[in-house]
Amino acid sequence: MKIAVLSPVAWRTPPRHYGPWEQVASNLTEGLAREGIDVTLFATGDSITQAKLEAVIEKGYEEDATQSAKVVECLHISNLMERAENFELIHNHFDFLPLTYSRLIFTPMVTTIHGFSSQNIIPVYKKYNSSTHYVSISYADRSAELKYIANIYHGIRTADFSFNASPDDYLLYFGRIHPDKGTFDAIEMAKRSKRRLLIAGIIQDKNYFKEKVEPHLNDEIVFLGPAGPEKRNVLLKNAFALLHPIHFHEPFGLSVAEAMLCGTPVIAYNKGSMPELIEDRKTGFLVKDLNEAVETLSQVNSINRAYCQQYATQKFSIERMVKDYIKVYEEILYKR
Repeated sequence: MKIAVLSPVAWRTPPRHYGPWEQVASNLTEGLAREGIDVTLFATGDSITQAKLEAVIEKGYEEDATQSAKVVECLHISNLMERAENFELIHNHFDFLPLTYSRLIFTPMVTTIHGFSSQNIIPVYKKYNSSTHYVSISYADRSAELKYIANIYHGIRTADFSFNASPDDYLLYFGRIHPDKGTFDAIEMAKRSKRRLLIAGIIQDKNYFKEKVEPHLNDEIVFLGPAGPEKRNVLLKNAFALLHPIHFHEPFGLSVAEAMLCGTPVIAYNKGSMPELIEDRKTGFLVKDLNEAVETLSQVNSINRAYCQQYATQKFSIERMVKDYIKVYEEILYKR
């Protein structure tokens, strides 16, 4: 089985800090390689992989501002499509643009839909319903207009996250600084519960940060900036709880699964994929609003952190994800 994995090129694969699509593409590629599958990763030239690496762009356009994102994307995608005949299957993690090649090549393509940036892009996916294959990352993120071959939750390298039965007493917000992710809500939760809050993530909305986050920063509300793999593990495992007050229907939440792998409970607004990721009152709390979130903070000690880790390990490991994707590949290649 010769597989080509097409990763995005906004960031390195795997990313240094932020880059969830790149992270999942990396996790899958490395997992497939460990299974002895002939896999080639199409990503930035500075990417790290034990598989074969193909690149026409040295650095991601988010890390090298001299590049044009659209130009970089066209060069990157065409680099794979022009040699598609060398592979038995293409696994696309690059959203909808590569679909436009699917009827011009003979190699079958499977696309993991990491989320819809807008309903306006649905027509592109719909056009290629019959000529390609779609995998959803949560049932909550499915479109009724599309056909899916499977639903596969993201897999995480469990060895990168350490269990901690005796955490510190701080709360943690881990994610983009953006209204959708509810950074300000997390600040309010911390203030009302009189607990310290650490905030880690890239500033995606500068005005939101300046108006809703920065004025509240002090010794008790601390902004740490982006956190790479090692720092992420330390922050997650030592947190009393992870706050995930999203204001959109999030397709998946990597930090939610990662926190639970450390045994850390998650308090999340009950939106999007959260009911699929969190076992309510067993690995965290699904709440309707800020007030309910503050109330549940007094119940966090009722969560069994060991159960939290066991649950996440079973549901969100790379090994489980790789096994599920291999089944999809076999269905596409051998049952056509």
